[in-house]
Amino acid sequence: MSQTGIGNIYPFGFLKYLQPTAYFHRKRLDDTSVYPNPAYIPETILRNLEIDKGYRDENAMDYDLSWQAIKTGYIADTITYSEFESLPVIDNYRFIRRYFHKAWVLYVLTIRLLSFKNPYVEIVSWYRTRSVKRFKISKKPFKYPDYDHFSSDLVNANSLVSIVIPTLNRYPYLKHVLSDLESQTYKNFEVLIIDQSEPFQENFYHEFKLNIRLIYQKEKALWLARNMAIKNSKGKLILLFDDDSRIEPDWIRNHIKCLDFFNADISSGVSISKTGANVPENYSFFRVSDQLDTGNVLIKKEVFYKIGLFDRQFEKQRMGDGEFGLRAYLAGFLNISNPFSKRLHLKVGSGGLREMGSWDAFRPTGFFDPRPVPSVLYYFRKYYGNSLAKL
Repeated sequence: MSQTGIGNIYPFGFLKYLQPTAYFHRKRLDDTSVYPNPAYIPETILRNLEIDKGYRDENAMDYDLSWQAIKTGYIADTITYSEFESLPVIDNYRFIRRYFHKAWVLYVLTIRLLSFKNPYVEIVSWYRTRSVKRFKISKKPFKYPDYDHFSSDLVNANSLVSIVIPTLNRYPYLKHVLSDLESQTYKNFEVLIIDQSEPFQENFYHEFKLNIRLIYQKEKALWLARNMAIKNSKGKLILLFDDDSRIEPDWIRNHIKCLDFFNADISSGVSISKTGANVPENYSFFRVSDQLDTGNVLIKKEVFYKIGLFDRQFEKQRMGDGEFGLRAYLAGFLNISNPFSKRLHLKVGSGGLREMGSWDAFRPTGFFDPRPVPSVLYYFRKYYGNSLAKL
């Protein structure tokens, strides 16, 4: 399987073991990366970062600052790295000790030794960095104080937003979704619902005071449904939503405002799960997004014109949204993680993708089903190659 794009890029080489398939470790198609060159970062921003003078190579300190800037939410149209120099092994161990749990440091050491790297260099470098304390950079996020008082021309223009909701056998939850949309402070939107339920209940939609455009789809197919709705949408802004979510009244308005404030192409709202893992700390501040969740994301329609619709190779499986997000990143579109357009994701146990097939990338519905889901390997191998897919 051939790779798409023009290569991988790592500020520190050991990141390929810890984050082998992250968006930011692919070069964009214009041969740039997301990592800003510290020489072009304003002094006011640099003062918010933690300078580590313990690296052996002078480049390592700059690479560390670049990594921090992105992780703490620095967003700017600036000069970025197109390549990174190789760094000493000891600097790589120092870096991963600063930002990752010690168990992952041991994991990297094990992988390196099993890969027949020089055991003396590896063990000595690992040992000599043992006193490095872990630093949680998300504790000091970059602030955008002007955002609260920002008057958005895009909001004031009252552009039509097309909200896309595929649904499958979830009428009780969809009722709350549509009620939340009725309460939105931003009113100029249409709701395209692609209903795949059996039995289909057309009368269900009559009670809502919304501009609903209802499409009944016989085939149970999530990406077909979203693609069909996008093709039939009238708005220049496409807002993808799930049928088992709850939102606040300013949800749409904050999505549009985010696009305008950052001159972005995509606003990725954060999804807070009712069950499951704890909420990540970086969900609380703006940053360049390293993911795309089709249950809560506003996308300019021109993005689809340039890179195409969703890949139906992911039908009834996982990572279709991740693949589209990476395609958008490679094409140079700016995707912002937006903490103000959050949703509560109920993750109900019936309906939706759970009735179609796999429900998570590494946790299939059947005990004897392949792990990971085949579509995940398809995605990894297509964009990152075989060796990183194995990692």
